[in-house]
Amino acid sequence: MALINTIREKSGWAVGTVAVGMLLFIVGGDLVGGKNRLFNRNDSVVGEVAGQKVELNDYNNALEQAKQAFVAQQQRQPDEQALGYLRDQAWNQTIYNLAFQPEYDKLGLKVSDDELVDMVQGDNISPGIKQAFTDQKTGQFDKARLIDYLKNLDKLPPENQLAWHNFEANLPIERLRNKYNALLKNSVYVTSAEAKRFDANQNAKATVKYLFVPYGSISDSAVKVTDAELQAYLDKNKGKYKVEDGRSVEYISIPVVASKEDSTSVKATIADLATQFASAPVDSLFVSANSEQPYNKAFRSPADLPEELRKQLPLTQGKIYGPYAENGTYSLYKVSGVGTGKQAAARASHILIKADGTTPEAKAAAKAKAQDILNKIKAGADFGAMARQFGTDGTKDQGGDLGWFGQGRMVPEFEKAIFGATSTGLLPNVVETSFGYHVIKITAVPTKQTYQVAEVKKTIAPSDATREAAYAKAQELKGQATDLASFRALTTKDKTLVKQEAKNLDRGARSVNNLQNAREMVRWAFGFNPNGSETKVGDISEVYEMGDQYVIAALTDERAKGTATIESLRPELTALVRNEKKAAQIIGKLGSGGTLEEMAAKYGPTAQVGTAPNVVLGQGSLANVGFEPLAVGKAFALKPGQHSAPIQGEQGVVVVQPESVTPAPAPANLKAVQTQLAQQRAQQQDGKIYEAIKAHANVKDNRTKFF
Repeated sequence: MALINTIREKSGWAVGTVAVGMLLFIVGGDLVGGKNRLFNRNDSVVGEVAGQKVELNDYNNALEQAKQAFVAQQQRQPDEQALGYLRDQAWNQTIYNLAFQPEYDKLGLKVSDDELVDMVQGDNISPGIKQAFTDQKTGQFDKARLIDYLKNLDKLPPENQLAWHNFEANLPIERLRNKYNALLKNSVYVTSAEAKRFDANQNAKATVKYLFVPYGSISDSAVKVTDAELQAYLDKNKGKYKVEDGRSVEYISIPVVASKEDSTSVKATIADLATQFASAPVDSLFVSANSEQPYNKAFRSPADLPEELRKQLPLTQGKIYGPYAENGTYSLYKVSGVGTGKQAAARASHILIKADGTTPEAKAAAKAKAQDILNKIKAGADFGAMARQFGTDGTKDQGGDLGWFGQGRMVPEFEKAIFGATSTGLLPNVVETSFGYHVIKITAVPTKQTYQVAEVKKTIAPSDATREAAYAKAQELKGQATDLASFRALTTKDKTLVKQEAKNLDRGARSVNNLQNAREMVRWAFGFNPNGSETKVGDISEVYEMGDQYVIAALTDERAKGTATIESLRPELTALVRNEKKAAQIIGKLGSGGTLEEMAAKYGPTAQVGTAPNVVLGQGSLANVGFEPLAVGKAFALKPGQHSAPIQGEQGVVVVQPESVTPAPAPANLKAVQTQLAQQRAQQQDGKIYEAIKAHANVKDNRTKFF
């Protein structure tokens, strides 16, 4: 209430009313609610930031604010995916609040009452308030409506007033964060020397002669890499391989698929409905009561009808068509009405012959070829076979069939030929369009007939009995899998089972490969069992239901936070160490004396000598070699005609020799270059500041225990 009281003192306004949900833009957290099975645990610490414990209740309060804001802005409750996003937002906001405050204190940053008033009704109004009180039609901020809101806040229901007070409490946090970030952003400076070097890197060019021996010139099998060498490389490059904690699992899915009995049951149901449908007095009501798809009252041309109905044309009013099995669905159709549309529809096939160019000769050749095909079909050749042999568009595999289409969907010349036809059969002449020359066969004459069709659809879905059978099988498998070895043996005993693997799952993961809503399985992998015990490598999970499948998993590995292990990086590390050993072999054989051609001849035919023009220092690439920043940098450091020693590069071993170097011209506006670089750095500051403070705060995230 401090801000409200200050506003009253300074302006005499009573605090007022307007839904505050739109104002709650500050990132917050979520309520676990009564569903959380861990409410009964004594442990209520969600994590730790800068030495301060984060209590579950505090985190939940923040998350509830975020959920309120989401509902106000999206006009719906958050689904599981959105809820996960809000939880992360709430956690990030918690880090901001706890990790940044010590930094504010060190600098003596504070927010005065005058500043808070300014953020609500002054010249520097909070972006959240501006957003909430911006007229959607004009795009203009409506300050008068804001003032009216403040005058009447105390007349709102208690929950609305509480929402405002929560928002008010976040205003100082918002202003402090902006002050702190602005302070650091404004300290960004680019010296003239930096600007000159940047400009030179982008504009200096060189012609570089090179000798290149790719690592692929030595067979991988000829270079053995030991675990000791891998570990030595990893120890030397620890900074590159920092990782968070992770878990690896193997899992087996039991799909819930509709059985033959399920299909038979749906078929029987739809057959019974067919009898009732024939005598139904109001088709729309019958569809609404019995179909999984809403009633469509529109009159449709043959081009827009289901294929099964197009096979029956012309359709008869009042007649029942079907049932038909289509893509896991049984469909039943009744023609409710027959009419005449404004546009005709037709069906045709064609053979398109495209010209090889735009010259008159190319067009004449294409037309002659199309005419020859037309003559052969007239003489008895099969149209479909000729289309598959000579067609040049995507319809050739269907024998040239275009299906049904309405007027307005094809180019004018093509439509004129087809919709001018009065009977089925081959058109007597080749038709020219912007695409080429067409040989056309009318397979259904143009018609303006339209039909109003009532559709009853029933999906062939798994029954409860089928689902229970799949669950029983999953439970049976779990009973057989008492450890990792017996779990892996399941797929050996039953070849219909498929075992999949997910390596190094993140603690906050909500999906596992293509398994969605896998949060409970991830939490289990990180040690949080429903029974309170910790998960260990080799443990087997309970049965999880994920959509139309049941899943059981085994924990196969744990990765601690810190440096990655050899096993988790073996393919990558092996390739890098192998290339190092290959480079040593190549460099030893190349030597360093003589010209590039002499060195290449000494090495053998896999050594390539070439010239790369217009090499730019700042890009780090050599034409026909690839990204080789070390070699490019060396080339710009040498005198023309002088070659380097062999360099262990990204793609292979490289020797460079600059032929000529064109220095960058002096920048016309060095100040503009400085400004450009400063802006680039400033744009990156918010993210870098957050990551730096977060790293310094020694954040411990234990939310997996609860969510």
